Amino acid sequence: MTIKLLLADDHAMVRKGLHVFLGTQTDMTLVGEAATGLEVLEKAALLQPDIVLMDLNMPVLNGIEAAKRLKSSHPDIKVIVLTSFSDQDHVLPAIRAGARGYLLKDVEPDELAQAIRRVFQGQVELHPSVTGQLMDIMAAPDLAFSQSASPAVDPFAELTKREREVLLLITRGRSNKEIGDSLSITEKTVKTHVSHLLDKLGLADRTQAAIFAVKQGLAE
Repeated sequence: MTIKLLLADDHAMVRKGLHVFLGTQTDMTLVGEAATGLEVLEKAALLQPDIVLMDLNMPVLNGIEAAKRLKSSHPDIKVIVLTSFSDQDHVLPAIRAGARGYLLKDVEPDELAQAIRRVFQGQVELHPSVTGQLMDIMAAPDLAFSQSASPAVDPFAELTKREREVLLLITRGRSNKEIGDSLSITEKTVKTHVSHLLDKLGLADRTQAAIFAVKQGLAE
């Protein structure tokens, strides 16, 4: 299946560079470009991309607001933020707006292509510095998930031993394939374990699971 991409960046040179590289990927097709957040919404409605590569600092409507509106109007379209900003003022709002990926513009081209494929497959992609930052934030004593409101209860009590092993490897940033290799199980089985542990913990995705596990001390 070909992945349909919409490039959103107010700098034409950035869009051109992305266009040249991503145009070489046989499993991807560039369906359009946008220079403002408002154009993103208009072209997403018209072109129905699978993924929007979204800059944050754009005129008229910034990338965070555009991602938020896009999630509301077209929940099937996934957003990968591609930006120069890695500070909390940008990372957290972008994730809360629904971004499924947060990458920095120093990402290697091949890594970007792989990240696009993984997000298309339903995974979450975060730059390592962003993941570390999120974990630091959530590990702060004055910040907590709602799930930690009952500290006397083991938050992982409902997880099987295997699900705990999978969760631990998620906190280490391992992909499903890498987890499968480590535990000698198939990638499909890993996906099943991930789905079950997310349901049991009441979390939306593996990023939340990783942060929650760190917060609860599973990764120590």
